[in-house]
Amino acid sequence: MSLRARINSPEERTGRGEEGHLVASFRAKLLEEIDLAEMSALSPAERRARLERVLGHIISREGPVLSTVERSQLIRRVVDEALGLGILEPLLEDPSVTEIMVNGPDAVFVERGGRVEQLPLRFASNDQLMQTIERIVSTVNRRVDESNPMVDARLPSGERVNVIIPPLSLTGAVLTIRRFPRSFTLQELIGLGSLDEPMLYLLAGLVQARFNIIVSGATGTGKTTLLNALSGLIPTGERIITIEDSAELQLQQPHVIRLESRPPNVEGKGRVTIRDLVRNSLRMRPDRIVVGEVRGGESLDMLQAMSTGHDGSLATVHANSAEDALTRLQTLASMSDVEIPFVALHDQINSAVDVIVQLTRFADGARRITEIALLESHGGEPYRLATVARFDALPMTPDGRVHGSFVHHPLPRRTADRLYMAGQPVPQAFGIAHSADQLATREAR
Repeated sequence: MSLRARINSPEERTGRGEEGHLVASFRAKLLEEIDLAEMSALSPAERRARLERVLGHIISREGPVLSTVERSQLIRRVVDEALGLGILEPLLEDPSVTEIMVNGPDAVFVERGGRVEQLPLRFASNDQLMQTIERIVSTVNRRVDESNPMVDARLPSGERVNVIIPPLSLTGAVLTIRRFPRSFTLQELIGLGSLDEPMLYLLAGLVQARFNIIVSGATGTGKTTLLNALSGLIPTGERIITIEDSAELQLQQPHVIRLESRPPNVEGKGRVTIRDLVRNSLRMRPDRIVVGEVRGGESLDMLQAMSTGHDGSLATVHANSAEDALTRLQTLASMSDVEIPFVALHDQINSAVDVIVQLTRFADGARRITEIALLESHGGEPYRLATVARFDALPMTPDGRVHGSFVHHPLPRRTADRLYMAGQPVPQAFGIAHSADQLATREAR
């Protein structure tokens, strides 16, 4: 059987069989012939080029006889094993792959186009998977072992990585890599069906008029993508501070300060939390604060910033509806070390939050804005939300697609006046409500 045939066979795709032994053999020979000290002084690109050149000489000297394509495939496999991430390397170079999930050595899944699929790939052994994991975490000066069985990190190239190993994982070592999302504009998101043009004009007006906006949604709904698109609408003359656990936002304005939290080191020291960064950002004279995700006591600091002169701030929160987003913000704010009654937190949210943009990921993988809601309540009133846009979904069609339509409702007079004072027009598709009866309002818990 030719090398190409072996590469395309199920046995090879699992990383086992004759080709697997061939790769392991040449990898060992390659490591024998290179000077590790010299290699460490080279850049990643130079290192890969040097290894490919040395391996080419080894194959020419010792065989086997291969075609040009087969030779290139073998060199790629061996160098990926020696330098890269082995069978994961091609997946990281595939722009259609947004998430890589390794559930032990025998199960590799990816997400493409919002759908998860299993690939016919396997690691040769659990040891090979652990070597790959150790190589990944070592690039960010982290380690994973029985004393530290969970690691959450960001690779230098931007991917977010989570590792959990036995004894915490009963299915073997589990590796999850989330790809760095490409930056989309709101106009591009219209093309993807995430929103329509009137909603774009409304969101642009709300950002320009310095409304405080919370982007809400479950995991994988596109919160960071939308937050990045909304951040792109902030005027270029403003000083923007972004605060994230894993730096993903890609703002193009000239005056942007990017802050990223830091986990504790191997001795358990040196941790810097999102809350520490939010507090510090208030001393940095920000015009806007953009928080990648609030998930703890920093919610209180962010709410206080929003209600004390830092209008136009943006943040995301994990929640399944606009109502849940408010409740979750209140719960998270209560997790701070400052003891504040729930009633006072309720008042703080009424004062600070202006808009909630809810995102949903549908069964066909599509991610859409399913609601834009304005918080109309004041002081100690129960939360009162006015829906100004929503997506009405239809049942899934036989081809597995979810269709529907965007619906628009009149804006409250107070919102329209605030847009007018900021020089922002009210999109014609919405209009202005002349009475409370025209508003699509509801009370939340």
